[in-house]
Amino acid sequence: MRDAFGKFEANGIKLYALSYDDQETLKEFGRHHQIPYTLLSDIDSAVIKQFGLLNTEVSKSDAFLYGIPFPGVYICDENGIVVSKFFHDSYKKRESPEALIDAALGSIVIDESAPTRSVHKDEIAITASVRGGSGSLRQGIIRQLIVRFALPEGLHIYGDPVPEGLTATAISVTGPEGLQVMPAKYPPSSPLRLESLGVELQVWSGQVDIVIPIYATGELASECRPLDAPSTSLSIDIHYQACNDTTCLLPIQQQLSLELPLDVIEVPNLPMHTGHGQREGGYDSVPALRRLLWRKIRHNPFRLIQFILKNRRLERAARRRQRDT
Repeated sequence: MRDAFGKFEANGIKLYALSYDDQETLKEFGRHHQIPYTLLSDIDSAVIKQFGLLNTEVSKSDAFLYGIPFPGVYICDENGIVVSKFFHDSYKKRESPEALIDAALGSIVIDESAPTRSVHKDEIAITASVRGGSGSLRQGIIRQLIVRFALPEGLHIYGDPVPEGLTATAISVTGPEGLQVMPAKYPPSSPLRLESLGVELQVWSGQVDIVIPIYATGELASECRPLDAPSTSLSIDIHYQACNDTTCLLPIQQQLSLELPLDVIEVPNLPMHTGHGQREGGYDSVPALRRLLWRKIRHNPFRLIQFILKNRRLERAARRRQRDT
């Protein structure tokens, strides 16, 4: 968000971040990391609960972790109406800033600097590009693989459902272990009746953007070790069939490949995170962690005891499993 802040500003989008950290922590964090947008402190998680963001995977027995929100984003218009939202079940999976900007503006922009491949067939131009982070893959950051069809006037491509014998537009993506491919997002289609076949089809015309969200897990780009390689490749299989208002053309299969750079992430300056080959932040998180622990202990001293006992039970269970195997 910090690195892409200029893009938000250029598009007139205000940016705010909310956490359960205290004001002192946010002030230190913002200064050390040069955060240019507003950080909001919700130390009792009141707003987090009000908006239904409380992370229910973290129980009160998890002591100082309890109260954190699910990582996510609300996008509101000028009247405060939510127009889009992005939420995930783990902090290790997040939308890229460019996807948020596209959602706010209601249009998709293909980065000129991103890895891109194109092919032309029957006057149809197909472009595959990765949106966000100049096409780089970092652990948990969701990038948008955009497959764009540029159709000349009078030509259409089919969407589901189609009668037997016709081919609906479909895209499949394969890559290395650790590359997660999420379901494709298709734009709304329009009805078209082919009198020659006596059928009504769902079609797309003009510029058609199909978005496939992808992200890297720890197997591919981990926060706990240096990168295994500087880049990785993915293969994109595209099946489609075009028609004009009267005639169906032959089905087409195209394959495109993209070479994507891998990138490390920026981690907090805590012993559990440092020394793994990532970008280590200059902000010393230990004082903030101590304040958080003290705040939680003062609020409910028994939770820390519950947390310690829970972790000991988990450690004993892990040792038993290791011994049994």
